[in-house]
Amino acid sequence: MEPQMLDHRLAQEHEELRRTVEEFAREVVAPKIGDFYERHAFPYDIVREMGRMGLFGLPFPEEYGGMGGDYLALGVALEELARVDSSVAITLEAAVSLGAMPIYLFGSEEQKREWLPRLCSGEALGAFGLTEPGGGSDAGATRTTARQDPATGEWVVNGSKCFITNSGTDITALITVTAVSAVGEDGKKEISAFLVPSGTPGLTVAPGYSKVGWCASDTHELFFDDVRVPADAMVGERGRGYAGFLRILDEGRIAIAALATGLAQGCVDESVRYAGERRAFGKAIGEYQAIAFKIADMEMRAHFSRLGWRDAASRLVRGEPFKREAALAKLYASEAAVGNAREAAQVFGGYGFMNEFPVGRFYRDAKILEIGEGTSEVQRMLVARGLGVG
Repeated sequence: MEPQMLDHRLAQEHEELRRTVEEFAREVVAPKIGDFYERHAFPYDIVREMGRMGLFGLPFPEEYGGMGGDYLALGVALEELARVDSSVAITLEAAVSLGAMPIYLFGSEEQKREWLPRLCSGEALGAFGLTEPGGGSDAGATRTTARQDPATGEWVVNGSKCFITNSGTDITALITVTAVSAVGEDGKKEISAFLVPSGTPGLTVAPGYSKVGWCASDTHELFFDDVRVPADAMVGERGRGYAGFLRILDEGRIAIAALATGLAQGCVDESVRYAGERRAFGKAIGEYQAIAFKIADMEMRAHFSRLGWRDAASRLVRGEPFKREAALAKLYASEAAVGNAREAAQVFGGYGFMNEFPVGRFYRDAKILEIGEGTSEVQRMLVARGLGVG
């Protein structure tokens, strides 16, 4: 019998994409992003270039303006961007896996043809309105409501959402919102999803948050006060909004794992460089075993994070179950990113506490990865349930 060989290398088209995005991140993003980060400003010029490269359309078919790629391609791009900066990476991640993907997976043909070409080109951004104040991980406790006006057929949305990425930029075109569309006699909520175009009367975008990290990304709280949308604004089947968005979150965890892997690897890149340049007590600090072993452990975490998200993405692309693998990848990679950011700051010493150095930004950006798109506690719960315990 011929031996079966596992090959974890990227296919040629994915490797070419990786190199292209790596060069873009190094030559375009790296020199500029620190200034945007310090000013808490959204990097429109960088986003436009990403649009011209086709990054926002990576996993979507060409018939809708996409690049005809897959979720593995999106992960490759996210990892390379996050090796340099997470604000840019999360802008892409949220725009694709949260903003456009619900329309692609669950939208009508008319919705796809109306919205996806603009979203795939990067000309417009979409946002994902799920999290609510007081809700957090309990997304099923949705309080935002949508009632149908019997006279016009329009849906009238009332409520609020919080921590919504890409929801208040000059190019934000729409927000997909989950809302309670009915309550059964048993008190069970029927949750549906609705497209709310930016600028719709009654939609208020609050001022941007003052955040610890991701300071060059766009994040807002949203308020809906009798926001009226047409009857055909519903995304997918009535009452299937919550189930649909659980699927979106499963896929999004793979994307966040790829992003976290990029941050973890960026910490290694910066630490290796600095350990070779910085001298103490007569020699480069990388020659000291304490520093060398620290960096070796960082590389270990980045390496296995990469294997984890690529395995989950490959299962998704092949049409196989991937929920457990996505949770494992997101859990491990996010905690690896936090660990590597902490250790990189230690390698850099006092300079690791300065925002002018990438590791200072990495340190501020890492923690949210253990929280967003499912906390580490939620991931452990999902893995445990899959094993029949917990």
